[in-house]
Amino acid sequence: MITAAPLAADDPIPQCFIDNSWWCAPYWSDYRSELVDALVQHIWITVVSVAIGLLIAFPLALLARRFPSFETVIVGATTIIYTIPSLALFSLLLPFTGLTPTTVIIGLSLYSLTVLVRNVLAGLRSVPPDVCEAAIGNGYGPTRLLFQIELPLAMPVIMAGLRVATVSTVALLTVGAIVAAGGLGNLLYEAVNNQFKAQILAASLLCVALAVALDLLLVVIQRMVTPWTRVGGGATT
Repeated sequence: MITAAPLAADDPIPQCFIDNSWWCAPYWSDYRSELVDALVQHIWITVVSVAIGLLIAFPLALLARRFPSFETVIVGATTIIYTIPSLALFSLLLPFTGLTPTTVIIGLSLYSLTVLVRNVLAGLRSVPPDVCEAAIGNGYGPTRLLFQIELPLAMPVIMAGLRVATVSTVALLTVGAIVAAGGLGNLLYEAVNNQFKAQILAASLLCVALAVALDLLLVVIQRMVTPWTRVGGGATT
């Protein structure tokens, strides 16, 4: 069953709705509000999920670096979480969070830890030891050393992980449609059930465009916060 947007009594139904065409220009205007609402939800859930994941991953990576015996446990635990199918993970969270965006945000934040913990840890370990020794010799304490020396130098590796986590979150979020919080996934789920080809194509294109746009935005942010990587064309992307 195909559900077309309401039309005035004297307005003809576009032929592409009748033919159920994949490309239907009137769909983009008739369903503009639905597309915008779904896209906005997709963006904010993605941003919140990745931000929470990064806030959790940072102290976990510091803990793993400080106590190597914990590294296997931390990395192993985040890897195990990533192997849980998203449908199963969201279902496990439902009794506690209900049919709300919170269910999806928690699940996506947990999934992002696999990439983020590894990259934060790898980034911190990529800082040359002699740089740290020189900073300590100049009176840098542990906190100042971390935030003024190690983090800036580790930023290219951390940003690479953040880009991967963000793009994967955009894709995984579509599964959130099972709890009515999937952003563009809601439109995909509805359209697949109704065999509404124009909506399937539109939601899919917007998902791809969003993933590309967020990735490019993070590249720009990375180059802004790590200007030294651009010297001599050696930018890390």
